[in-house]
Amino acid sequence: MKTSQELVAQAKAAIKEVGINELATALKQDAETVLIDVREPAEYSQQHITGSVNYPRGVLEMNIHNHPKVAATGCEPKMALQQLADNTIYVICRSGARSALAAESLQRMGFTKVFSVDGGMQAWLDAALPVKQ
Repeated sequence: MKTSQELVAQAKAAIKEVGINELATALKQDAETVLIDVREPAEYSQQHITGSVNYPRGVLEMNIHNHPKVAATGCEPKMALQQLADNTIYVICRSGARSALAAESLQRMGFTKVFSVDGGMQAWLDAALPVKQ
């Protein structure tokens, strides 16, 4: 048996994490950056980072092929995933736990340029970085 903390620690050992400053820089400098917020819709609706897309942790794998960057192409899900994989993907949650689990899952799906945001939205808010309310 593993606790949720142990599961998150195991995921963090298998993924790459970035800080909020690196995310902020990527969002400013790279139009191809994908930011996925895996919090629940109620959390997301309170405040989120402009440009992020909300796919709650529980449905991420089932919905990611519908991301706005590839949905308009109208291609089949596997092709959409391959197109999305060309982008750098950042995953954020409230604290960095759900995003670590999500990043690990995306890696298992074949994404190679995926990063979990260490400290999550709480670190973003603590640094007084901009959010959409």
